[in-house]
Amino acid sequence: MVRQGKVYLVGAGPGDYSLITVKGLDCLRQAEVIIYDRLVDQRLLGEVHPDAEKIYVGKAAKCHIRKQGEINQLLVKKAKEGKVVVRLKGGDPFVLGRGGEEAEALALNHIPFEVVPGVSSALAVPAYAGIPVTHRRLASSLAIITGHEAGKGKSSIAWDKLARGADTLVFLMGVGNLAFIVERLIENGRAPSTPIALISRGTTPKQQTLVGTLEDIIAQTEQSHFQPPTVVIVGEVVCLRQQLRWFDNQPLFGKRILVTRARHQASQLSRLLTQGGAVAIEMPVIQIQDGSEELDPAILSLDSYHWLIFTSVNGVKAFFHRLHALNLDARWLKGVKIGVIGPATAEALAEVGLRPDYLPQVYTSQGFLAGLKTEEIAGCRVLLPRADIASKELVRGMAQLGAEVVEVTAYRTIPNTKAISRGKQLILAGEIDIITFTSSSTVTNLVAILGRKQEVLNRAKIACIGPTTAATAIQAGLKVDVIAEEHTIPGLVQAMERYFQGGNQ
Repeated sequence: MVRQGKVYLVGAGPGDYSLITVKGLDCLRQAEVIIYDRLVDQRLLGEVHPDAEKIYVGKAAKCHIRKQGEINQLLVKKAKEGKVVVRLKGGDPFVLGRGGEEAEALALNHIPFEVVPGVSSALAVPAYAGIPVTHRRLASSLAIITGHEAGKGKSSIAWDKLARGADTLVFLMGVGNLAFIVERLIENGRAPSTPIALISRGTTPKQQTLVGTLEDIIAQTEQSHFQPPTVVIVGEVVCLRQQLRWFDNQPLFGKRILVTRARHQASQLSRLLTQGGAVAIEMPVIQIQDGSEELDPAILSLDSYHWLIFTSVNGVKAFFHRLHALNLDARWLKGVKIGVIGPATAEALAEVGLRPDYLPQVYTSQGFLAGLKTEEIAGCRVLLPRADIASKELVRGMAQLGAEVVEVTAYRTIPNTKAISRGKQLILAGEIDIITFTSSSTVTNLVAILGRKQEVLNRAKIACIGPTTAATAIQAGLKVDVIAEEHTIPGLVQAMERYFQGGNQ
């Protein structure tokens, strides 16, 4: 007997994929079938189970992959197969999303279903543009209207009541019929001086906002070539945008920023950039390969060392990977002092239950050396597990302080040949605003990827996490525009923000 399936009608929210609800995300992760729309961010599909079936049923203007009746039948069919189905829709399923029709079809066929509301673009998009749809002084009523319906010959919209009946009007999918909407509103008593705003691609780094009045908005629209999806807001609340805009005036808003870190490390930088309104383009030019058994002899003889120094998160992870492979744990480090460069490395150490004995105030090799006291390191044997291509500066500096330093390859950084696709195309087309480098190896490998065309890198701004990385970039012929004062990922983002806040473009 086939088990009973179930359908979840889930609102994905507007363009910003992080606005999906906790319950909506939970449904996605449990789904066996996902039937999704055109405006759903592809990153949400990355949350589903690898074996889940993904079916695209997107609709664009005058181009429907599947008619609504076919979508309804598909939901019923998959549920009758005993599947857990998520119908993933942009915005909210029941706000001009035809979710009510899909729910009716499920009910008629006795299919269990749940509705998981989403953040409607009717509310979120104006909010991201700094326009509250209601305000105690200016608007106590709100109407949400489909822009498609507005253009029909026999429209069901009561324009005489609508024009004067609600303080704020929000039209979804209305840019194609904007002239008709404006004409009807003025004909039915809305003042030509009424403020109006058009917001294209709202809540995304490509958001554009155009403000005018009913009297002049058509002329402005023709000049700006506004494209759907667009939300149209009519009412006095539009006047608040100048004071309340917060999203599209961030220093990194709309900037295309190349993230060259290894794929498994890129998420933090990409997330911070996205939160700042930037478009993060991930192009991992390196991948990390463990040094494997090369570390084992050093680990087994750790009691012969006085210091163990980590210069990166990767070094910590590689070291403890081999430690555990040898069936040992943190107790093996008893009696050895631990030094780290940078808070991120200290956090990686904390994940295995350890705290460093020494963390410099300046997170560079020079800063590490400057904070060491000669009496603490002179005559000591130091184990330094790190990348195969790491700079010798730290080794030379500790040797000058009287230490015996033993370097061991904990991991290797190798070019990620699969990453030369979209990122490279955007660089060559001059469509990248900022290129970020978080290590010397990211510089070296990106330059190698571009070969003789490396000069195109100087079309973009170059941002480096610290002076060592910047020196490598300069040696490669690049003009470095930004060097983070705090040599961390948050510090790099803050440095880029300060650069553009300073009037640089």
